[in-house]
Amino acid sequence: ATAGRPADEEVSSDSETESPLLGRRRREAAAAEEEVDETPQEKKLRLAKQYLEELRQLEEERAEEEEELEPADLVGDRLKEDVLEQKGRLQRLVAKDVRSPDPARIRVLRGHQLPVTCLVISPDDKFIFSASKDGSLIKCKWEVDSGKRLCVVPGGKKGTEERHMGHASHVLCMAISSDGKYLATGDRNKLIMIWDAATCKRLHIFTGHRDAVSGLSFRKGTHQLYSASHDRCVKVWDVAENAYVETLFGHQDVITGLDSLSRECCVTAGGRDGTVRLWKIPEESQLVFSGHQGSIDCIQLINEEHMVSGADDGSVALWGLTKKKPLALARQAHGEQDAQGLQQPYWISAVAALRNSDLLATGSHSGSVKLWKCGEGFRKLEHLLDIPLVGFVNSLKFSAAGDFLVAGIGQEHRLGRWWRIKEAKNSICIIPLKQKTTASSPESPGSS
Repeated sequence: ATAGRPADEEVSSDSETESPLLGRRRREAAAAEEEVDETPQEKKLRLAKQYLEELRQLEEERAEEEEELEPADLVGDRLKEDVLEQKGRLQRLVAKDVRSPDPARIRVLRGHQLPVTCLVISPDDKFIFSASKDGSLIKCKWEVDSGKRLCVVPGGKKGTEERHMGHASHVLCMAISSDGKYLATGDRNKLIMIWDAATCKRLHIFTGHRDAVSGLSFRKGTHQLYSASHDRCVKVWDVAENAYVETLFGHQDVITGLDSLSRECCVTAGGRDGTVRLWKIPEESQLVFSGHQGSIDCIQLINEEHMVSGADDGSVALWGLTKKKPLALARQAHGEQDAQGLQQPYWISAVAALRNSDLLATGSHSGSVKLWKCGEGFRKLEHLLDIPLVGFVNSLKFSAAGDFLVAGIGQEHRLGRWWRIKEAKNSICIIPLKQKTTASSPESPGSS
């Protein structure tokens, strides 16, 4: 894989004739050449000064608006927050302040003809990107404040991706970089497409997965992209350099979901192999977690040390990355349904976490989204309230500020057609979350 390719050129992970780590090694070699006169200590000092200057500028701007704290104090507080976040000990206690939203204030955005499968919110909380099962796929960019649809990218028939610029099969997953520059989308046709988030112009196509692409996540603060697939492997890409980096293997069944934060690692849900895995990218190693009885269909990191997952056995699990079993498990979290005369738990089809907080959301096709509180150092799951929503909740995302929750709704499950809820509307729902003043706790008990 080489850097400097023209925009929209296809990059494959299985056309490499040399080591799959070639892209990374070339970049490291180039960086070493540029900084040949710089010692490791000098480099650390330079990067630290650069980071502090950026923080100082940012906090000075905030101080001008708030006129409360000295910029130096703000920088110190921000550095403390960064350290606690890296250790998984930064926890905003917001769950106790969330109030049930007025159903009349839930906004419904219509535009997709078929079930919405995935969505993301831009880092500044101003835009929502969504995708669906639409045959001639429509990928939308919505403005949060007005609900206006800003961008539509139609797809075409299989094999016409080059001509139509969009996907030609169901889009199953998407991710946006933490600087809001790049959007990545993955489909059933094994393709990953990279877009300019501001213009919705397609930049690259990544190929190499041998089955549907089911999970995507950008590493926070970088343009490194992780992808997961029904082919049971995880791939690493460098989007800025339009390059493939490496492939990791381990799952024994299709991977159904993936997430990452700022560390050079990601977590995945392994479907019917019954495992959740933490992939350590530099070491090319993995940690295996087990606790669900059914297919694990969705996963998200809460912070750098804890995560939440949902399965088709109806359970929601809270995990700590130092324990192989769940710290807390809510069985039949959405209750039971009567399916062909049999009582079955409602499948958990989506989970979401407000980053570095104690607030979670889960979705199913039970008629409501449920909000939960992580209690007692992530060792307890407490049900807070239900938000009525009809249909399959295929995707859930909290805004970065935590003042609203977005749900992608479909008449069918994102991965298949086991049931169909005719009265549901294929749509995006923006749910306001009423909060009083939020408290902040630097370190939650037991969240080491």
